[in-house]
Amino acid sequence: MTTIREMACRLLQWKPPRLPLKGRLLLWWIVLAAVGFLAVRYFKHPIFLFWRAVETPLMLVVACGGAWYAWRARKVAMGSWRRLESGLRLVFSVLLVVLVIGQEGWFRWQQSQVLWGGVAMSRIGQHFVVGFQDFDDVKSLAERGLIGGIYITRRNLKGETVESLRERIGELQLLRARAGLPPLFVMADQEGGKVSHLSPFIERMPPLSSLLVDGTENLELRAHAYGEQQGQVLAQLGINMNLAPVVDLKIESTERWTDRHTRIWQRAIDSDPWIVTRVAVAYGNGLAASGVQPTVKHFPGLGRVKADTHLVKASLTVDPVDRAADWLPFREVTERTGAAMMLAHVRLPNIDPDKPVSLSRIVVQDVLRKEDGEGWNYQGLLITDDLNMGAVYGDGIGRAAIAALDAGVDLVLVSYDPDQYYRALYAATKAWRRGTIDASREAISTNRLIQYWKRAGSSRT
Repeated sequence: MTTIREMACRLLQWKPPRLPLKGRLLLWWIVLAAVGFLAVRYFKHPIFLFWRAVETPLMLVVACGGAWYAWRARKVAMGSWRRLESGLRLVFSVLLVVLVIGQEGWFRWQQSQVLWGGVAMSRIGQHFVVGFQDFDDVKSLAERGLIGGIYITRRNLKGETVESLRERIGELQLLRARAGLPPLFVMADQEGGKVSHLSPFIERMPPLSSLLVDGTENLELRAHAYGEQQGQVLAQLGINMNLAPVVDLKIESTERWTDRHTRIWQRAIDSDPWIVTRVAVAYGNGLAASGVQPTVKHFPGLGRVKADTHLVKASLTVDPVDRAADWLPFREVTERTGAAMMLAHVRLPNIDPDKPVSLSRIVVQDVLRKEDGEGWNYQGLLITDDLNMGAVYGDGIGRAAIAALDAGVDLVLVSYDPDQYYRALYAATKAWRRGTIDASREAISTNRLIQYWKRAGSSRT
């Protein structure tokens, strides 16, 4: 019987079979083509954030290795076919090196232009809320007015305590005050339940739907206490806006295979829009009482959406009765709490077949902002869902940021992949200078931000 030791020795002595020449050449072409495809289509793409630190060096190593191997093969090639093949591979590899260096250089150029700053960059930058890896990454951006807010999540909590996190956020706000700038929006995604991105750093609270387990007696009191308790903890950290409550209706109660991340069925409060409204109003007022701005999400409601907008584009076509039910909590909660509203990356083909709600001038101006009987006359803050999401990123994050600001959205969220902020702000600033972004709508949005902080300041005095 073969012992484990003998098997181990055989394994260590084993050498993989050497591929024949045609197999090795085919493998090189596959590898080079794959790197070329990644360099063109997915360079610094959010889905490859995990290898961002080694992305460019690794691509260059492969491309340079391909060039070196092809150059050697050409020197010893026998026959015209081998010389032609190795020559083509050499040219392709060199072009790949140029492509990768060019892509990295273009990104660095955009980044440098943003960091260089200027009046226009600051003007547009105040509409951006950004995620980040380290607080040092956003100090200069915050002090020079190149961002309007930051998004705090688990990656920002490593090595921190409650006290140190509060101090770091406080330092940023002090820099803003010294520069004569309004405070930063400091956002968290602490819904309770599944989406509690600051837990276990702070205690995880159950989802708001858990309040219904004991029935509806004293529901508003319990929801207000929940919001106040959560708000106090967040405020102690220096967080002034929470991306909650979720007021999408719980249309389904089971998981769909097409839904990997959104999972509204786990996060929604209830299927009854009036129950949702009761809980969300009380919760939002509880948050506000603690000094934290509530944010209803995800307009126009994702409960009936089949696709996952984190990954792909999605549309929502519903009859007027269902739409009225879906929209009721958004309208009621914002009117009764002053909550901000997050716009989802889902299309409403009957209203705007071309753009998702988050980027739609028609939805923002003709449905939400319009003051006559046809519109909501909603004058609170509008914020996009993360522009890194697949539903909009695939068309270009710069185009998405331009469309959102042109529509009159107040705050643009770029949270998951911080590097995308530079691309988005560079493109949006260029568009504003060209007049592609409507100057009057942007001016109104800027004034809305100014007035928000004036009201916030007066409420604290």
